[in-house]
Amino acid sequence: MRDLWIAPAVPRPVSLPPPGPVGTTRRPGRRWPVRLLVTVLLAQMAFAMVTTAVRQTPTIDEPVYVGAAAEYVHEHRLRHNPEHPPLGKLVIGAGVALADPRLAPGFAGDQGQLGRQLLYESGNDPWRLMLRARLPVIALTLSFGLVVFAFARELAGPPAGSAALALYCFSPDVIAHGSLATLDVPAAGFVLTSAWLVWRARRRPWLYVPLAGLSLGAALATKMSTLAAVPVLMALAAVSVWKASAGGRRLVRAMAGAGVVALAAITVVWVTYLMVDPRLRWTPEQHVPVVHGLRGLLVRLLPFPEAYRDGMRVQFGLENRPWQGFLFGRLYDGSLWYYLPAALLVKTPLGMLVLWAAGAAVVVALRRLRPVAPCVLAAPLVLLMAAMQGARDFGTRYAVFLPLFLAVAAGCVLMVGRRWAALGVAVLVAFAAVSSARAYPYYLPYSNEAFGGPGRTRQWLHDSNVDWGQDLGRLADRLRDRYRGERVWLVYKGSGVPSFYGIEASDPRHVPVHEVRGLLVVSDSAAAKASGRLAELIGGSRPVDDVGHSITVYRR
Repeated sequence: MRDLWIAPAVPRPVSLPPPGPVGTTRRPGRRWPVRLLVTVLLAQMAFAMVTTAVRQTPTIDEPVYVGAAAEYVHEHRLRHNPEHPPLGKLVIGAGVALADPRLAPGFAGDQGQLGRQLLYESGNDPWRLMLRARLPVIALTLSFGLVVFAFARELAGPPAGSAALALYCFSPDVIAHGSLATLDVPAAGFVLTSAWLVWRARRRPWLYVPLAGLSLGAALATKMSTLAAVPVLMALAAVSVWKASAGGRRLVRAMAGAGVVALAAITVVWVTYLMVDPRLRWTPEQHVPVVHGLRGLLVRLLPFPEAYRDGMRVQFGLENRPWQGFLFGRLYDGSLWYYLPAALLVKTPLGMLVLWAAGAAVVVALRRLRPVAPCVLAAPLVLLMAAMQGARDFGTRYAVFLPLFLAVAAGCVLMVGRRWAALGVAVLVAFAAVSSARAYPYYLPYSNEAFGGPGRTRQWLHDSNVDWGQDLGRLADRLRDRYRGERVWLVYKGSGVPSFYGIEASDPRHVPVHEVRGLLVVSDSAAAKASGRLAELIGGSRPVDDVGHSITVYRR
C-alpha cells in the first residue's frame, strides 16, 4: 500500500481576536480556588457596604433621588430632579417599591421638600426606607466587580482578574458611594461595561457592539456627565469592527458599528423615559434656564426627550453658580482645575495609587496589551478631563470611574512576567486592603496614611469627601450616651431632620455669641467654610469629641 501525501491547505488571512492571557490553558480542577477568592472578595465588600448603609442617615443628595424614585414608581410622571435621567433612580425605585412607602399624591413642593416629606412627614420609617433604596445600588456595585474581574482576566489571566477585583472591592470610594442610593457608581459601572464589550467586539462584533451600545445608553440614562464618553466609545467600536472585518468594505462596517452603538444608546435613553411615563408628560417643577451659544446648540441637537434636554440646561445653570471649594485647608471661590487629582491623592490608598500608575504604564508599554490601552484608559481620561472642567469641587465621587478602569489596568501588571512583579502586586494589594479595612465603617471620610487617615480628612477636604450629612443618627446616639441633659447647639450640613432622631438643639448663629454655652456641634463641612459668627464660636470653643469623623463636638 502506497503512502499518500496531502499538501497542507494554505490558511486564509483572518483578523486576530483580542489578546488573551499568556499561558492560561484552563484546567477545570484549578478553577475552584479562583471562584472561591472571587466569592470571598465580593462577600466582604457586600458586608462592608450593607453594614455601612444600615448605620448612615440620608446624605444630602439621597432624599432627592429617593423622592423622585417614589414618584416614578407611584405616579409615573416626570417632574422632579430633571438634571439626572431616570434609570439610576428607577434602580433605587426597585428598593423603594419593596418598602411600599406612603406618598402624598400630587405633591407640589420642590425636589428637596419631596424627599423630606417622604422620609420624615408621611409616617414612613426613614431607616427602613433608606436601606431598601440602597440595596439595589449595592447589588449593582457588586455586579460591576464581576465586570472588573472578567475584563482583567481576559487580558492577563485569572491572577490578574483576582488582583483587579481585590483593588475594586477594597476601594474606599467605591464602597462609600456604592452603598448609597446615588448615581455615581452605577453610571461609572455602565461605562466600564460598555468599554469591555467594545473590546470583546473584536471577536464577535455582531453580538458585542449592540450590547456595548445598550450599556452606554444605560450610563447616559443614569448621569448626563457620561456624555463625554460617547465619542470615545463610538470610535473604539468602529476600530473593533474594523479589526474584526476583512475585505473592501471594512470602513463601511466600522462606521456602521459606531452607528449601532449610538443608536442603541439613544434607544435605551428613550425607553427609560417611556418606562416612567409612556406619554412623556413633562412638567418641570423647577426653573429651567435658557442656555445660549455652543452649549445651547448642543442641547438642541441631542436626539433625546425634552425632559433630558431640559435636565442638561439645569446642569449648565448649576455650573454657572458661584460655588465655593475647600482644598488642603484653603477655602476658595470658584473651582480649581487640579482639584480632582489632588483630592484623589488624599482619598486613594497608597498601594492602590502605585498599582494604578504601574498598570497604566504597563498597558501602554507592553506590545501585547497596547491594542487594549484605549479601551482601558481613553474613556476614564476623557471623563476625568471633563470633570476637571466642572464648577463644583465637591468630591472624588465625580471621578469614581477611575477605581473601576484603573483596577483593570493594575491587574495587567502581572503580564510583566517577572517574579518581583507578582510579589510587588501582592504586597501592594494587601497594603491597600489593610488601609481600606482600617477605615471601616467610615469609608466616606477616608484618607490614606500620608494624610493622617479618616480622622484628619477634614483638614484637607470637605463635602462628600468627608461630611455629607451621613452621621446624624450616630450623633443622636452619642449625645444620648455621653451628654444626656446638656444644652446642645447644632450647625448641621445635611438633609436629615435632627429632631426626628431625638436631637433637641438650637442654631447658635441666631443668638448673641455670649448666650451660646454648653455643647457646640458642627458638621465638619460647615466648619471648613465657617466665617463670621460661626468662626468666632468655633474659635472660642475646644473640641471634645468626634462623631464618625464628620461631625465635631465642641464645648463652650
